[in-house]
Amino acid sequence: MLKGIIRESTSKAYTKKLRRDGYLIANIYGKGLENINGAFKVGDFLKTMRTKEHLIFPIQLEDKDGNVKELNVVVQEYQRDPVTGDILHVDLLAAQPGVKTYFYVPIKVKGTPIGLKNKGVLIYHRRRIKVKSTPENLPDYFELDVSNLDVGDTIIIRDIQFPEGVECYLDPSIPIVGVVKAK
Repeated sequence: MLKGIIRESTSKAYTKKLRRDGYLIANIYGKGLENINGAFKVGDFLKTMRTKEHLIFPIQLEDKDGNVKELNVVVQEYQRDPVTGDILHVDLLAAQPGVKTYFYVPIKVKGTPIGLKNKGVLIYHRRRIKVKSTPENLPDYFELDVSNLDVGDTIIIRDIQFPEGVECYLDPSIPIVGVVKAK
């Protein structure tokens, strides 16, 4: 479980102090929830991201009075420093049981495309797909078999079999992965 603190203030000076002390600034939000301004130790956050098994993971936040709040969350977005590449800020969406919410689910590919032998290159048009679902029905990722793709072939949204209870509102003709001729 990732442990963090609830920020006392959202001022620029306090935020800079937290970053100097090794914290990652976070906003936690969800449908019907009051926004929570939190912070996590950068090392703890990165370790959790590397070792987590599921898209949804638990966090525990403590305020200055010692009150503890536990939530299950999903990483929605993060911001990096353009020079150093360090993560500066993360947005976490609270995954509330039974509440349909929009989530970004990652794409994983399996297999080696036939087109690679024909001087092709596998490209990702999208790394994540926006879906609407309850946390109980949410897959951890969508796995796409690319072994039959030749140069010029593409997998599009309509080619994905979405599990029951998972809805995708994207245009069905949007490409996800494909093989193009190398230049």
